Amino acid sequence: MVSALPVSLEDIRAATRRIAGRVVETPMVLSASLAEIAGVPVWLKLEHHQTTGSFKLRGATNAVLSLSPAERARGVVAASTGNHGRALAHAAKAQGAVATICMSRLVPENKVAEIRNLGADVRIVGRSQDEAQQEVDRLVREEGLVMIPPFDHPDVVAGQGTLGLEIVDALPEVATVLVPLSGGGLAAGVAAAVKGVNPKTKVIGLTMEQGAAMKASLDAGRPVQVEEVRSLADSLGGGIGLDNRLTFAMCRALLDDVVLLTEAEIAAGVRHAFACEDEIVEGAGAVGIAALLAAKISSGGPIVAILSGRNVDMEQHRRVINGEGAAFAEDRP
Repeated sequence: MVSALPVSLEDIRAATRRIAGRVVETPMVLSASLAEIAGVPVWLKLEHHQTTGSFKLRGATNAVLSLSPAERARGVVAASTGNHGRALAHAAKAQGAVATICMSRLVPENKVAEIRNLGADVRIVGRSQDEAQQEVDRLVREEGLVMIPPFDHPDVVAGQGTLGLEIVDALPEVATVLVPLSGGGLAAGVAAAVKGVNPKTKVIGLTMEQGAAMKASLDAGRPVQVEEVRSLADSLGGGIGLDNRLTFAMCRALLDDVVLLTEAEIAAGVRHAFACEDEIVEGAGAVGIAALLAAKISSGGPIVAILSGRNVDMEQHRRVINGEGAAFAEDRP
């Protein structure tokens, strides 16, 4: 039951009050083109209009504001595939704290540069988020930094859940919510909020076909490791942690389904967002559109698709729009 979950509807409402005025309450717009495809009204939640370009600012801000002054003075640290790092750097800077962000070499350079521009100490470690997390653990252990992980943390999950409350407040009759799925912070928070208000609303997680750690873990019945691979939806990469405390259980309890998307389908979503919705989104932000275009979603009522982020390398975006072969960035040495 939703009431028994580790992050409750009241936790999410408290987060809404805490972060008010520090994040954008992003708009929802009706998509005529997608409604024609789906046969029901389709609304796009434009979360990529958030201050740092993704939903991650909600959870990072709630977590930083939940720290004591002494904890903030020690500095915060996290592993990230890019968007959480940018959000945490922004939230920490706003509170006068120092952020250290550890990332693998698979993180696109545009996301690394934006985090550096916010004054964070950036560490590039290994070729996976798990390897970057090892550096985080060392900094916590040896230097006393406070870890704010990208998803498996109650304050982060509650912060992301504020997006779900905005959806149901704007559209109480929503029947299906499409949410990008990676480590599960967004999916868990949104599902807890949406189902806390209306348990009959379906929440469907969307992720890429290869390297989907949460999907593999849900199929196995426990957190498992997967090989990280390059993807147009790079923000959905990374593991969920073998010692996952929150998001695996919440996604298992709350998600009605998980839909996998090919790279070609994700690219089609990015192109549709640009050509038909006049929106620039990264691959992870386009998965809701992609699933609708691929006819992988059916719903008996209004659908809301979360466009979760816009932090895409613009040369990569140009290649996707023009259909120029493999669109994801090449590996860096």
